[in-house]
Amino acid sequence: MILHIYTIIHTLLSLVAIFTGFAVLFGMLAGNRLDGWTKWFLITAVATTVTGFFFPFHGITPGIKLGVISLVVLVVTIYARYAKHLASAWRWIYAVGAVLALYFNVFVGIVQSFEKIPALNAMAPFKLTQLSVLVLFVVLGFVAAIRFRPAPGCPA
Repeated sequence: MILHIYTIIHTLLSLVAIFTGFAVLFGMLAGNRLDGWTKWFLITAVATTVTGFFFPFHGITPGIKLGVISLVVLVVTIYARYAKHLASAWRWIYAVGAVLALYFNVFVGIVQSFEKIPALNAMAPFKLTQLSVLVLFVVLGFVAAIRFRPAPGCPA
């Protein structure tokens, strides 16, 4: 029962991170910072990653490895945004990190969806779906890194 409630909380955090992450991504593509959305994206992305470590798994799983990588990306992204205030190269480091953190959440969402909804396997091959999403996020990451240019002198 407690594990079921914990799973629901983790899933809701993941969905909020994905939703707010897309808002932040579209903001970056338009050259906007969207400070409030960014704060909630980073909070929920960290929260969903951290809560993922507390499921009853044994040993080092691919999910644990991805969680560690995701936390490293999030730490660098948060540092670029709040400690370095998007100055010089930290602007594109932040943009790439935020898109990568969003991609990791979407990646896990796709994996979980294919595992829990058998009809998806009949509609689209898993590997092709993941490859398509990866290509889309690579393109979006490059465009975000180029277009995201917050106004100089704006407080970060």
